[in-house]
Amino acid sequence: MDTKLNLFVVLTLVSIQFLSTFPKAAINNVHIVYMGEKENEDPTLTKMFHSKMLSDLLGSKEAAKSSMLYSYKHGFSGFAARLTDSQAKEIEAFPGVVQVIPNQVHKFHTTRSWDFMGLNDHSTTNLLTKSNMGEGIIIGVIDSGVWPESESFNDRGMNLIPSHWKGICQEGQLFNSSNCNKKLIGARWFVKGILDQNQTPINISNGKDILSARDSSGHGTHTASIAAGNFVVNANYEGLAAGLARGGAPRAHLAVYKVCWSFGHGGCTDADLLKAFDKAIQDGVDILSVSIGLSIPLFSYADQRNSIAIGSFHATAKGITVACSAGNDGPTAMTVENTAPWIITVAATTIDRAFPTAITLGNNHTLWGQSVDTRMHNHGFTGITFSDRIALNDSNDSALGCKRGSLNATLAAGQIILCFSQSSTQNIFSAAISVAEAGGVGLIFAQYRSDGLESCHYIPCIKVDYEVGTQILSYIRKARYPIAKLGIPKTIIGKWVSPKVADFSGRGPSSISPIVLKPDIAAPGVDIIAAYIPFGAKKNSGFALLSGTSMSCPHIAGITALIKSVHKNWSPAAIRSALVTTASQKGTDRSNIAEEGSTPKVADPFDIGGGVVNPNRAIDPGLIYDIETNDYVNFLCGTGFSSKSVSGLTQTKANCTKNRLNELNLNLPSITIPYLKRKVTVSRKVTNVGPVESIYKAVVEAPQGIKMKVEPQILRFNKTTQIVPFKVTFFTTGKVYGDYRFGSLIWRDPKHTVTIPISIRAIFV
Repeated sequence: MDTKLNLFVVLTLVSIQFLSTFPKAAINNVHIVYMGEKENEDPTLTKMFHSKMLSDLLGSKEAAKSSMLYSYKHGFSGFAARLTDSQAKEIEAFPGVVQVIPNQVHKFHTTRSWDFMGLNDHSTTNLLTKSNMGEGIIIGVIDSGVWPESESFNDRGMNLIPSHWKGICQEGQLFNSSNCNKKLIGARWFVKGILDQNQTPINISNGKDILSARDSSGHGTHTASIAAGNFVVNANYEGLAAGLARGGAPRAHLAVYKVCWSFGHGGCTDADLLKAFDKAIQDGVDILSVSIGLSIPLFSYADQRNSIAIGSFHATAKGITVACSAGNDGPTAMTVENTAPWIITVAATTIDRAFPTAITLGNNHTLWGQSVDTRMHNHGFTGITFSDRIALNDSNDSALGCKRGSLNATLAAGQIILCFSQSSTQNIFSAAISVAEAGGVGLIFAQYRSDGLESCHYIPCIKVDYEVGTQILSYIRKARYPIAKLGIPKTIIGKWVSPKVADFSGRGPSSISPIVLKPDIAAPGVDIIAAYIPFGAKKNSGFALLSGTSMSCPHIAGITALIKSVHKNWSPAAIRSALVTTASQKGTDRSNIAEEGSTPKVADPFDIGGGVVNPNRAIDPGLIYDIETNDYVNFLCGTGFSSKSVSGLTQTKANCTKNRLNELNLNLPSITIPYLKRKVTVSRKVTNVGPVESIYKAVVEAPQGIKMKVEPQILRFNKTTQIVPFKVTFFTTGKVYGDYRFGSLIWRDPKHTVTIPISIRAIFV
């Protein structure tokens, strides 16, 4: 470590220790003083204004300087400062302050996928080629940082850094300016919010956290490489999923903003998130990928506690497309997160790759599960037993799921153990630890259908469903000396019906505003191989298989970069419309896409929005449903917010008494009516982005029990008419109430099919 970096670490540790030993009575909580619209465009003057306000509150410039963590002065106005509750209430009454909110913690939404979606790099006709692989576009990733030495971030073949880039490569512990290049062009880190939240110093000696943009969890490295990783040959995880790895836009540039940390309770705080958005706007990113969210219950769009909604609004207003993960609390309804209408909210699906693993029983019967554990196999027959037979305590069922400390080590030693998960909270990794501690040599873990695999590290483990688990149990009960042999997992592509909506993917309708359909779109998010931090004594291959809407979100960010590279003037709403209206509702076998859950069913718009992303169609959607910033302003007024609340969020002088948009008429590429009594008419307008002279005809697929009327039924475009409005009237037949029904409205010309999903719930009058 060089002298400059040594000095940095020492000074940082001193400052952290100072914070942690400050007298308890004087430690204040971080509050965000949100002021919305900037008074002027000079960030220096804005910061001086913030300092003056805080000085007036606390009585001196010194106190203000010591209290303030961040000044937000690029995308919006405000600051984060340490304040007592009484001080927070006092400053909320100051002129220009919209709201003062306490700092909160957010959480993560934690190769083959690109070819699966039709973006192979050797084709001359797909979006990847037409866009020159995203050249000239900058993707910002707000996450846990980056491992810059990963091969995915090499800059071979990269062009010069775009002239609109204004960011930096911020130095810190184990990270200096040489870690950036023409691929990874910028890196920043924000720790003040989480530092104050935990009120404890960061222990950098154990490597759990690193005081720089360097990633210590792997999450940020993984998501960044999915979005825009460069080409890496022979990428694999433990020999599985081998092939050419790359991101969605391999020639796009990356800027990382580290806001998520592991120390204390971990997480990503509002104060740090807002600063990342503020800096990303200043730096000149074109797209933002944010695989972070808050749990249910959600805050409203104009509530300043919803920092992702606030930050993304200001980014969107500057023309930056923001993609966010839908959350991992599915398959229950109303679990979708990041539901603001200006965000592209992404659900997760499977792809057509699996890792089947043979289980050969002593009766020569072979059953199949899935695994990613390729090491530590003895390759021979070994005794197998059921965990409940070797319970340490017969008075409870803890051994059934192999909870830690539940197994008799004498009886488990040298055996393969069959365990049955009894709930979604039990997982194969914790069961493997329990079996290994008891001396077991292998694990077969039976559980309800769930998506995503993880390595058990300690012993080979195989996941099976309850049907296979029960067949194995039947053999164990019948055999005098039951034995089994665990096979090595294989990588098989193209043999499974896909995609399917992942069981964990957050589902709609939106709990905060069901009028806005969420999620918007679905993308691969199960067992995705991408770059990762090195770990373990032997290190790893530099890649990992992870699952979550955290993985599906950067897929959309990468595709957005390709679209933006071709259509540089398209707004974020236009890009979202292109993705939604061209998405697919059919799987690889041409049947309707299914969703995984407790009871699998055909996926509906609350599972996948418009459908599974189809990048090659999205580049030429024909028509788009565009939205301007002022439309969002009037929509917020229409949902019942006051002029002051809307003005504070949007940086505009909103007049909600005069300008109020019927919330059903926000020009989204979807129509959702949660409360249809008898008759409702909804307005939309489409912009022609195809041939100048075009004629589109309406095709209606009405939800069951609902009648639809479209006026006009034919849209004509020419040189002077490129935007055409239309209305859709919905009538309830009076026979079906209570549940949502789904349909679609399609505009067709000889080349394009422009589809928006429709969700209607008729209620009894």
